[in-house]
Amino acid sequence: MVTAELQKMKNESAVSEAEYQSIYGFGPAASKVYTLSRGLSIGGYGEARYTNYVSDQGGKQDQADFLRFVLYTGYKFTDSIVLNSEIEFEHASTEDDGAVSLEFSNLDFLLGKRFNLRAGLMLIPLGITNELHEPTLFHGNDRPLVERYVIPTTWREMGVGAFGELAEGLEYKLYLVNGLDATGFDGKGIRGGRQDGSKSLAEDWAVIARLDYEPLLGLNLGAGAYLGNSGQGQEFAGREVDAFTRIYEAHVQYKVSGLELKALGSLVRIDDTDAVSAEVGEAVAERISGWYGEVAYDVLPLFVPGTDQYLAPFARYEQIDYRGTDEDVDLLVCGISYKPTPNVVVKADYRNFNNKNRADTADEVNLGIGFIF
Repeated sequence: MVTAELQKMKNESAVSEAEYQSIYGFGPAASKVYTLSRGLSIGGYGEARYTNYVSDQGGKQDQADFLRFVLYTGYKFTDSIVLNSEIEFEHASTEDDGAVSLEFSNLDFLLGKRFNLRAGLMLIPLGITNELHEPTLFHGNDRPLVERYVIPTTWREMGVGAFGELAEGLEYKLYLVNGLDATGFDGKGIRGGRQDGSKSLAEDWAVIARLDYEPLLGLNLGAGAYLGNSGQGQEFAGREVDAFTRIYEAHVQYKVSGLELKALGSLVRIDDTDAVSAEVGEAVAERISGWYGEVAYDVLPLFVPGTDQYLAPFARYEQIDYRGTDEDVDLLVCGISYKPTPNVVVKADYRNFNNKNRADTADEVNLGIGFIF
């Protein structure tokens, strides 16, 4: 009887290992728990890279870094109650800017196709990459710059929300989360205002709404909005302000045969930036806009018909505009992604910045690896 039970567990594990697919907006590795019949799920991902800075970029030193190793742990209590969590180990240590963080941990109450509930530390459903940030899902060794500084990926906050499918191919998410903390805003945007579920100030809250529509196979159209105050009851330059923050984004993805197209545009507006700037000691833009477009093509089937391997050259152009500051950035990324198996990727890219006003924008060559399991 014990042997039979062990064999049953092994068989269930083998089935779950084979079914890598995105479910409820999570990446394939993060979705494994939803494919189980019951019990514990373990998955994860990792990525590492070598960066070579070009010689004329102000003395930056080349680096080799194991960026992150992530463990997904989930537990399926019943068919309708599921725990899903991500624990991240950054830069191979808790020293020298390394950290161990809980990236998300939420309970899902799966009530039906049209309406489900989620509560806990939740990934903010904005853009393409914040929820789908596993390294096999994006080209280049760095996530898109627009989705790091305009939409501050990876971004998670405490809250509660609903999600489901309104009609065939039309999905929604509606969340209520604690707001950003404007004392963390700076000249590069709102990224420092994330609270990450760590004793988060919750005087102010935000509403997030998102729609995704798949009118035909391979085409995804989506848009999202974030509305909430970021003052959190604090004083800025001697007065209490709302620092009302709005984030809007729209995106499109299209895959047909070997062709992959991706584009995203986002806009951030912040009120009371005069007081916020005075408090933080640098100019915070009242308006931040960014966009990028990307094209890739899997060329390997042209030379090896029927192969399950993947080899795609790609190019991505990004632009960020900070109104009222000199932090504007233009970025061109070109490279190649090779997957000997769908769960493993080898990446090479060159990043060329047209604006050198920022210290973090040195041109660079990157070589890297990534995997999910």
